[in-house]
Amino acid sequence: MNTPFSPKKKICIVTSSLGKGGAEKSSGVLSILLDNLGYEVHVISVLNTIDYNYKGTLFNLGVLKDKDDSFFGKLKRFWLFFNYLRLHKFDFIIDSRSRPSILKQLLINKLLYINEKVIFIVHSAYLKNYIPDNKFIATYLYRNAFKFVTVSKAIKTKLTKKFHFENVKVIHNAVDEPQMIALSESLLLPNKFILFFGRIEDEVKNLTLLIDSYKRSELIDHNIKLVILGDGNDKKKLEKKVQSMSMSKHIVFLSYTKNPYPTVSKAMCTVLSSHYEGFPTMLVESLSLGTPVISVNCESGPSEIILDTHNGLLVDNYNPDLLADAMNRFVLDNELYIHCKNNAKKSVDKFSMETISLDWKRILEATV
Repeated sequence: MNTPFSPKKKICIVTSSLGKGGAEKSSGVLSILLDNLGYEVHVISVLNTIDYNYKGTLFNLGVLKDKDDSFFGKLKRFWLFFNYLRLHKFDFIIDSRSRPSILKQLLINKLLYINEKVIFIVHSAYLKNYIPDNKFIATYLYRNAFKFVTVSKAIKTKLTKKFHFENVKVIHNAVDEPQMIALSESLLLPNKFILFFGRIEDEVKNLTLLIDSYKRSELIDHNIKLVILGDGNDKKKLEKKVQSMSMSKHIVFLSYTKNPYPTVSKAMCTVLSSHYEGFPTMLVESLSLGTPVISVNCESGPSEIILDTHNGLLVDNYNPDLLADAMNRFVLDNELYIHCKNNAKKSVDKFSMETISLDWKRILEATV
């Protein structure tokens, strides 16, 4: 007896872009993950920044935005977006963007996404970037959401406590390890260094704390430099701060590269000093390359990745002396450092593509 043909489910990932940020990178990895599972994947990018690898059909609205960002240009993009969704009749839409504008999200949820199964991803513990503070407005905007996916347990707890949403699932961001290993570009680097890589936005990443902690540490005495790799609104401000501290010989700023992984693999460790996070992929990527990590225990993420003194060091936030002491421990206690380095790769197996694929498949194949 012949079994009836079952066409592949069609999934549309909506992202702000495919470049520069961690949430954007996760959208690219998600497209690869879903394509590997056998789904027909489409990616709609709002901005014309396409740096990260992805799979599927790309509909780049950003090209049109670059040509015409007038009121009528916006209307045209909205109309094209609307028609694209109607034409392809997706089984699921996964909205991975930040969503701070209530008016814009009202138009999207009530017009673009009407009668669609939409999964909204929340990438940050700063919920205002994704859900309005007002509970009435939030409920009205998202009462028809098929599912919320949060990238950490901490975000789920915060979301459910504040808004009482019941359809919330935790799925950590996956790491595409084969992609990282395949890349080989390398920058001109110091012999010994610790590393931050990511977007240079001090109000989130709190690189001021990292710089102050590094200065208090003993790393300079051991000729170990601090490398800050990336671009962002606060880069010039932080460069001036370093110059005023007479630390320019010890703290090196390097420009953003879509391929930071050779640099990550050569670092003694990577360091995170954020005010808050969602799920800091930077830590998982470092560990998957065998590079141990030091992180402040900021809201959402690090405590779900780091087991203190096993694969890295986790310290209380906003304390430059404690962060400096953690840096010193990795330099002065070689046994501890080697122990964390040896455990790094194995500790993040649970964030592999294969493991995270199972979580997504459970949602997309659910019968209810």
